[in-house]
This record gives sequence, structure tokens and C-alpha cells, in this order.
Amino acid sequence: MPTLAQAAADFLAQKRLAIVGVSRRADQPANFNFRKLRVAGYTVFPVNPAAATVEGATCYPNLRAIPGGVDAVLIYTPPAATAAVVRECADLGIARVWIHRSLGGGSYSAEAEAVARERGLALIAGGCPAMFCAPVDVGHKCLRWLLTFAGRLPKEVAAPTSQRPV
Repeated sequence: MPTLAQAAADFLAQKRLAIVGVSRRADQPANFNFRKLRVAGYTVFPVNPAAATVEGATCYPNLRAIPGGVDAVLIYTPPAATAAVVRECADLGIARVWIHRSLGGGSYSAEAEAVARERGLALIAGGCPAMFCAPVDVGHKCLRWLLTFAGRLPKEVAAPTSQRPV
């Protein structure tokens, strides 16, 4: 089993990412990561069925609508919607999924984690990409340390069981 740091490095080695749950409000964590990853050189696709654009970018209603698909998905939805997004990832052959979770429950749901494991996905069920995507700001370095100390970050992450290279 890879460590969280190894899984995060693998996830961030992908260049086409979708962020499901971006908001029309720019002050949300999903939008912060949307901006950070774009500045870091990633091709990032915002997904929100209730928005046509987010921060000047075309917003897609679901993962299937993204032209050319994506390599990995970040989830920032309410927990009740997370399992459906994980199922969509599996159906589309997207093997890498990261469910955002910080000090609160975030987007995590036990059902979503079970679906990801059952479907053989590489799942990071906690933390935030901003804790690993260079350059890491002081706030996210401190948050990573705090969540690690508190046992709120996964120590190991299940590797995918599919034949797709990860």
C-alpha cells in the first residue's frame, strides 16, 4: 500500500484534473484548489451542474461532459453526493480519486470510500491537494502537520486493483 505522500505524488503527476463541486463563490476550498492547480500548470476542469462558468472557465455538468476526459478527480461535494461521483469515476475508467476532507467532514462518506475500494480505484480519502502541490503555502504546511498529528490523514492509501497503469 502506498503512503499518503506517495499517493498524492501519483495523483499530482496527472495533468488533466477535474474538480467536482466548484462553486460560483470564489471563496470556497474547491475554487482555491482550482486556481492553485491552474497556476501550477495543470489542465483543470470545473464540474458543477448548476453553473455554466466558474471563474471565467467553462463549467461542466458532470465528468462525462468533459471533452477528452480526465486522469484524476478531486471531489468537493456534499457527502451525500460523493458516492455518485465516485461511481461515475469508476464507470468512466478514472482510476484516481481524491475526496477533500480537512478539519471537518468535508466531502467524505463511508459509502463513497466503500464504492471506490469495491471498484478498485486509487482513493485518497482525506486531506487537501494544496498540502502537497508545490509550492505548499505555510497555512497548508501547518494544516498537514496538524491533521497528521491528530490522526485525521490516512497513513496508507489503497492502490487501484484495475489493470490501468497508475
